[in-house]
Amino acid sequence: MSDIIKNGRVHADEWTVLRLAEGDEAATIALPAGRVIAPLTVWQARREELLPKAEAGVLGVWLAGNEDPTALAADLSALPLIAVDFPKFADGRGYSIATLLRTRLGYGGELRAIGNVLRDQFFFLLRCGFSVLQPQEGKYTPTQLEAALASLIDFTEPYQGAVDRPEPLFRRQPRRPLHKEAA
Repeated sequence: MSDIIKNGRVHADEWTVLRLAEGDEAATIALPAGRVIAPLTVWQARREELLPKAEAGVLGVWLAGNEDPTALAADLSALPLIAVDFPKFADGRGYSIATLLRTRLGYGGELRAIGNVLRDQFFFLLRCGFSVLQPQEGKYTPTQLEAALASLIDFTEPYQGAVDRPEPLFRRQPRRPLHKEAA
């Protein structure tokens, strides 16, 4: 069982990420017991079968960086969890997917970063709208995760607007008139 960062704390994860191996078919793959995060291809192939599990809060869907989040637009209210996979450090498409899910599509459920999620990215992932960070199992010790969690408060006032704070810093300051108004 892997550890996750959620609500400002390290927790043991209750969800299993289902990954298709070579030769596995999305329409026929057996789902593991318990809470499962299934690939978008499995959801699309078996939506009618899986919808009751999602509505019961035991099935989520994960997106790869090359998949369109609008494919889930009609099902967002039924999905308790959407995850976005980061296959490697240099692949930043997941940031855009998270921002689209939160801003344009209005997704309010748990949004999880999975895969190659690195400590140096945690702050930026949260700014893009992720609510849960799930580094690869065994990547960090519990002590390292606690240190990463403590480092999330290093930046108290970001300058740029983002999902977590839409207004940039310069717009959050009280405005002062440039000149005194004539009486």
